[in-house]
Amino acid sequence: MPKIFRGKRLSPLARTLSLVGPDVRPNRGLAVGGIVALLMDVVFRVMEPWPMKIVVDSVFEAALPKTDDAWAAAPMIVACALLLVLIVGLRAASNYLATVCFALVGSRTAQSLRARVFRHVQGLSLQFHARNRSADTVQRIVGDVNRLQEVAITAGLPLLANTATLAVMLIVMIVLDPLLALIVVAAIALFLLLSRGSSQRITVAARSTRKGEGQLANTAQESLASMPVVQAYGLEDYIAKRFGGANGRAVRQGVKSLRLAARLERSTDLLVGIASAIVLVGGGLRVLDGAMGVGDLVLFTSYLRTAMKPLRDMAKYTGRISRAGASGERVADLMEVRQDIATHPDALSPAHIGGSLEFDHVVTEYDGVEVLHAVSLSVAPGERVAIIGPSGSGKSTLASLVVRAQDPVRGRVIMGGYPIKELSLAALRSNVTLLHQEAVLFATTIRENIALGREGASDEEIVAAAKAANAHTFIMEMPGGYDAQVGERGGTLSGGQRQRIAIARALLRNTPVIILDEATTGLDPESAGLVLDAIDGLVSGRTALAVTHDPQVALRCTRVVWIEEGRILLDGSPARLLAQSDLFRAWMASAAANTSGAGAS
Repeated sequence: MPKIFRGKRLSPLARTLSLVGPDVRPNRGLAVGGIVALLMDVVFRVMEPWPMKIVVDSVFEAALPKTDDAWAAAPMIVACALLLVLIVGLRAASNYLATVCFALVGSRTAQSLRARVFRHVQGLSLQFHARNRSADTVQRIVGDVNRLQEVAITAGLPLLANTATLAVMLIVMIVLDPLLALIVVAAIALFLLLSRGSSQRITVAARSTRKGEGQLANTAQESLASMPVVQAYGLEDYIAKRFGGANGRAVRQGVKSLRLAARLERSTDLLVGIASAIVLVGGGLRVLDGAMGVGDLVLFTSYLRTAMKPLRDMAKYTGRISRAGASGERVADLMEVRQDIATHPDALSPAHIGGSLEFDHVVTEYDGVEVLHAVSLSVAPGERVAIIGPSGSGKSTLASLVVRAQDPVRGRVIMGGYPIKELSLAALRSNVTLLHQEAVLFATTIRENIALGREGASDEEIVAAAKAANAHTFIMEMPGGYDAQVGERGGTLSGGQRQRIAIARALLRNTPVIILDEATTGLDPESAGLVLDAIDGLVSGRTALAVTHDPQVALRCTRVVWIEEGRILLDGSPARLLAQSDLFRAWMASAAANTSGAGAS
């Protein structure tokens, strides 16, 4: 939602300026230098017509019949020509310095803002990322910030220069001839009236354009990420129609924005033409009447021509800046999303935390619906606990609390004797390793993917971790071995291979607490067996919570906890539950049948 300041809704431009303010401040020196160079450029622009005025007056006087020596003005004319070259050169140098300074400020500001937005988005909750399309978020971080940078350099700087030039030249024209200057004042007032309404409509259209482009990016990303399904089901035409529809909507909104901007520019051209014609007639009559000299008329018309150019440019830049305001709003909206999970300023960062876990009457909610109902559970250091139960019962929610992927609305989670909200996120998460159902690998080498477990790990340590994870053999069979590229999200590897590389990374991380979230789901029996053996090595001597539907995982644990409808129904060793619980025996039989059926298929 747009910010409200003292009861008033901030305009898109005001929100954008407020957004980039913290990133501009470190570049104040460059900005001041750019402004000084810009003011010098304005000064030289104002001076530029004066040599022409002096030459016209000198030639006019020399051409009069009463003049004895018509060539007496020649040295003055040459001097004025040289002076004009000097003024133009200094103006060009000032403009160059201003452009470079503001380009550097714009680039550095965009770099800082982009990094700040990215850090902010990384800190947002998993619920935010689940609800929001990642392509649109990327479009805001990259595309919209780039738009701000581009417009700041190509429109903001010229608009600032033109506004200053217009103000100074208007003052000079009032001094030269107040009557003719009134015509220019009236033209400027009409322009401001025209541009105010137009800029608002352009901003609305540009906002729709950027939203449409974000939806277009979402459609493209979703389609490309789902290419195996698209090709297997012959959905190419259907997906192409979806993309074409989103593409058409984005283009229509873009054309509307450009049409409004073009209308403002052409209206300004007409306004400038009318004002120039009136000044030309009025000035000519005043010269004939003797109220002003020929040189003064030349000077005034030069200023008028120079002043009208900023007016035309301001119409062009108004459209660009309005479109930038729409991009700024999109980035500002993203920055105003509250970070639900954050480190408290007084958070602790102990060197050692330990592996004990305690869930103390924990209550969680999702979209206002209670998921876990006052769950209490204690896990001793080194204990291996399987969390089982029906889908949607709250198993993964319980595990997510350990790394503060979400926080309980009531109750506490305690790790190693510390309430985890009192720990810094960095300290907490460095104490836990999370192994997901879908092993997330990055588009780089196998070596670098494993090394992400611990910064600065040696090649020997990486190889040792891979061997412990039963991954070394298949890695060495690949072209390039540990330097083989795995492709986006590890797409060049099988599910079991990806999971074993993820386990090697976890082994290298060497944390006292391990969270396994359906780590063997979807694997064939052979791959699952290799992964389970690797997991045994991973969790040995460590505290482990294993969210699973796999009976083999449950049987390898020292304790099983059954969660259903957000409550703990069973808690005991696998052997005791097999002997005493019909519910657990039925689950084992059903899960085993499902697993064997999936393997046979």
